[in-house]
Amino acid sequence: MSLHPALSEGTADASRAPGTTDVSPARFSWRLTGRLTGRLWLLLFAIFLPSFLHSQAAGAPPEATPLTKIRLLTDWYPDPERGGYYCAQLKGYYRAAGLDVEIIPGGPNNAPIQRLLTGRAEFLLSTSGDTMIQAAKGLPLVAVAATMQHDPQAILVHESSPVRRFEDLEGRTVTATPGAVWLQYVRSRYHLKNVRESPTTQSIASFVYHTNDILQCFVTSEPYFAQEAGIKTRTLPIEDDQFSPYRVLVTSRSFLEQHPQAVQDFVAATLRGWKEYLAHPEDVNPTLLRLNPELNPAKMDYSWRALNKGHFVLGDPAKGEVHGAFDERRLKSEADVLKELGLLRRDFDFHAAFR
Repeated sequence: MSLHPALSEGTADASRAPGTTDVSPARFSWRLTGRLTGRLWLLLFAIFLPSFLHSQAAGAPPEATPLTKIRLLTDWYPDPERGGYYCAQLKGYYRAAGLDVEIIPGGPNNAPIQRLLTGRAEFLLSTSGDTMIQAAKGLPLVAVAATMQHDPQAILVHESSPVRRFEDLEGRTVTATPGAVWLQYVRSRYHLKNVRESPTTQSIASFVYHTNDILQCFVTSEPYFAQEAGIKTRTLPIEDDQFSPYRVLVTSRSFLEQHPQAVQDFVAATLRGWKEYLAHPEDVNPTLLRLNPELNPAKMDYSWRALNKGHFVLGDPAKGEVHGAFDERRLKSEADVLKELGLLRRDFDFHAAFR
C-alpha cells in the first residue's frame, strides 16, 4: 500500500515548438519538487510514519496475539477415557482458540484441588457430586461443562457371583475408593447395614484370583482386563433414576471471573475434541500409546467402543441430552441425595457449583 500520492513526470506536449521553454504548472512543480526532495520526504516521513505503524498494529494477524496459558489436571493417565482433551490438543483446536494448553496426567494422590486453588492449574476433572460437596465446604470451585453426560462407574463381579442386585451386597466386601459417594448412596438406597470396604489398589490382580471379589470399576476399562485374563464378568452400573452424576470440567471461581472468554473457548475446544475423538480415534490413539505404554491397541479399541455404546460422553439425543450441558432436574436430584446422605448442607444451593 502506498503511503502518499505517486510523483510522476508529465508526458511531453508534442504541440510545443522545439527550442521553447516549458513553463506549464506541471513542469514547474516537478522542478520545484526536485529541488525540495530531501526536505519533502523528511516531512512526509514524520507525518505518515505514526499512522502507518498504528494501522499495521491494528491489522496484526490473530497468531501474533499471545496465547493464554491453560494447565489441565486430568483424573488419570492418558487413555481413551481422556481422549477428547488430547484430540483437541493434537488437532490444534486449543491453539486456534488462542490457548496454550498443557495436559497434566492425574493419578493416585495427585491433590488436584490444592493445585488448582494455589494457582498451579486452571482446570481439573471431577464429578458433579464431588464438586457440589467441595463448593458447599466453601471452596471456590465451579463446574463449567459436563464432559461426560454419564458416569461409567459400576461394580464388577465374576459371572458366577451370587451378587445380582445391589441388595446382594449385604454382608460382603467391596473394593472401592475410600469414602466413595456412590457406595454411600448404594448403602442408603438399598438399606444395607453390613457392607465392608477394602481400599482399591487400581489393579484387578486380586479380583482375577478370587471369585467372590467385588470391584469398583469403569465399564469402559476393567472388564477388558478381566476378559484378557480369561475371566467372565458382569457389571452393575451405579447410575439410576435418582443418582445420575456427571463427569465435569472444573475451574476456580476467580479464574472464571477474570478470564470468562478463555473459559468459554477452552470448553468449546474441548467439546469439539471429544466429538472428533469419538468419530476418529485412530488420529489420537498412537499418541495415547506413546504417553502411556501400559495401553495397547486392543484395550483402546475396547474403551472407545464402550464410550460410544454407552453414550457416556455425548449423551443420548433421543433423551434430549446435550453434550457439555447440565440438566437442572438431574443436578437437583443428585443434590437432594447428597443432602440425605449428610454430605451437603440442607441450605446449600447447588446452582452455586455450576455455571
